[in-house]
Amino acid sequence: MTDLIPTPAQARVPVRGGGTFPVRRIYCVGRNFADHAREMGAVAPASKAERGQPVFFLKPADAVVTGGADVPYPSGTQDLHHEVELVVALGKDAPAGVLAAEDADALIFAYGVGLDLTRRDLQGAAKAKGLPWDIGKGFDHSAPISELVPAGEVAALETRGLNLQVNGQTRQHGALADLIWDVPDILHELSKLFALKAGDLVFMGTPAGVGPMVAGDAFVATLEGVAELRGRIIAA
Repeated sequence: MTDLIPTPAQARVPVRGGGTFPVRRIYCVGRNFADHAREMGAVAPASKAERGQPVFFLKPADAVVTGGADVPYPSGTQDLHHEVELVVALGKDAPAGVLAAEDADALIFAYGVGLDLTRRDLQGAAKAKGLPWDIGKGFDHSAPISELVPAGEVAALETRGLNLQVNGQTRQHGALADLIWDVPDILHELSKLFALKAGDLVFMGTPAGVGPMVAGDAFVATLEGVAELRGRIIAA
């Protein structure tokens, strides 16, 4: 069948060593660090037994910004916030049904670091009214991401940390050991709701220290010892 409009370009993320990763979907996890949950006014679980269900939302695949490209300040907001996150890239389809946590690692192709940019004022207004807050999260250029590093080159992920500097000042720092739901947990929970496929990205949640960014700000996000993302916010 002939397309009646030009075919949109598929979003792709560079992979260390060569090639690109075509993006199918972007899943994001909210409130996955207890310190961030508390700074957002939520109750953080005291133990894994009390953690309940993870919070999920999505971003459009073409929200990725790669190669250190400039990030335009988004429309509709006066309060753009940064959230530095571990990013997990899936290279295989999950089997039908619910994925067992112990089988999750077999799906993972690569890791990276990204920013879950957030229109905090729009998100806050929607939350206050009990409405969905998609417009606070799923907008153009809202998912800057580093190159992806093949999982086989990343040892001891759980011992590593996330760091974000803005204009040379540290804004966020957190240990992946402090994730409320680790990567296998999250892939297990996502598989209850979605068919996980090769090409999916999962932004794993942010530690405390989220805050505003303005045009002119330069940022450096790091997954310690693995990947680095550099960029800047520019006027739209």
